[in-house]
Amino acid sequence: MTTGLRPYLAMKDSGVPWLGKVPQHWSVLPNRAIFTESKQCDRPHERMLSVTITKGVIRQKALLAGTSKKDSSNLDKSAYKLVQPGDIAYNKMRAWQGAVGASEHRGIVSPAYVVQRPRASANSRYLHYLLRTPAFAKEAERWSYGITSDMWSLRPEHFKMIYAVLPPLQEQNAIVRYLDHFDRRIRRYIRAKQKLIKLLEEQKQAIIRRAVTRGLDPNVRLKPSGVEWLGDVPEHWEVKPLKHLAPQVTVGIVIQPARLYVDHGVPCLRSLNISEGFIRPENLVFISRESNTEHRKSQLFAGDLVIVRTGHAGVAAIVTPEFDGANCIDLLIVRRSDEVLSEYLLMYMNSWPARADVQFRSVGAIQAHYNTTTLANLVVPFPSLSEQRMLLDGVEERLGSLTALVKAAQQEASLLREYRTRLIADVVTGKLDVREAAARLLDEVEEADEPEPLDETDTQPDDDEAADNDIDSAPEESEE
Repeated sequence: MTTGLRPYLAMKDSGVPWLGKVPQHWSVLPNRAIFTESKQCDRPHERMLSVTITKGVIRQKALLAGTSKKDSSNLDKSAYKLVQPGDIAYNKMRAWQGAVGASEHRGIVSPAYVVQRPRASANSRYLHYLLRTPAFAKEAERWSYGITSDMWSLRPEHFKMIYAVLPPLQEQNAIVRYLDHFDRRIRRYIRAKQKLIKLLEEQKQAIIRRAVTRGLDPNVRLKPSGVEWLGDVPEHWEVKPLKHLAPQVTVGIVIQPARLYVDHGVPCLRSLNISEGFIRPENLVFISRESNTEHRKSQLFAGDLVIVRTGHAGVAAIVTPEFDGANCIDLLIVRRSDEVLSEYLLMYMNSWPARADVQFRSVGAIQAHYNTTTLANLVVPFPSLSEQRMLLDGVEERLGSLTALVKAAQQEASLLREYRTRLIADVVTGKLDVREAAARLLDEVEEADEPEPLDETDTQPDDDEAADNDIDSAPEESEE
């Protein structure tokens, strides 16, 4: 894919740590020599744009499509800033996380954002690739100021002091041509992996759905469950609301949890820590032991289930021994039951019938919201404990090969993303010379139905409320 790429022959020290050595003939300039800030406003009828971490600048309509999120922008958009095609826009509060990019669209962005217009000597697509490298994100973090990380801000006066590298314009164009071609190919490979993963996950769900509604015996006698989306279940199974199975169904801390945060203490799980079937230890917050005692009602114990309440409502995981004694924020808690194995209940909670129940009973105009009463009334079909164990073993055996294929495809997609990130960084900072490779490329015309860039969010939310790190949610700041 990158055959023939070689380093530049003549290099020099840029004098800028985040750039390192660059080609001898490239210019190293402060951003004030590359950009002019644009503060055009009073265009309230232009379409809204969003500056996202994973995609850069996109139409807000595309960001909201297919989600329950709503436009949270102000009704009065007279102060919103105009963005022209080719402008660079960045989110002051998220620049250090990569929320920056060149716009292909005309539109407006929040006044809390910054719009920079490249000078004639710069190709905005080259700058797009350069400013979205992990190295620039670290440099943006170094120049950002604020009391805490969620308040860090890269102000325009500091952005213009950051040094960047600029090849001759013709070389910028060659770099863009090569990287655009390379990026399209990588995205196609990743889309193929994602389609395979989706197909495999559908097969896994079909196996789980049959197991939790029919068991493993295809000849078993059935009876009506009384629930439309559950259908018939084995005649010898019991069907009960969850409140009749679990000792307690409760909820974590919901009132001003941020006031309890400390640097070190008792781990506190949030919705961003819960994935389907397991707990993600990244981005943990902590509360003091005194606060944990005060909120003993929401303390967690090994074998309990924790379930997402807002956003991706219904996603469940088991509390592992690692988090025994931890606490949680705005999660639903199902205490370990003597009648149902936690692993069986988890399998059911993450199955299609339970998800259908969650969807039917969830409330909320903006994000799906699940509460303790509706969860307590969730109907659960279940056999004896011994048959639950047999079911778990049987499902694990049937899912084994599919799970391995999903894991392999996910790893391949991850490696492709890492490879793309590394190659782009090496090319735009002059570590690899693509001039000859770009010259060999045939002119390509994008197909009319070329899909939008991939949504490659890694479920690493920005804060307690956001379940998507692309949410355009920077607080409004006054211009100084």
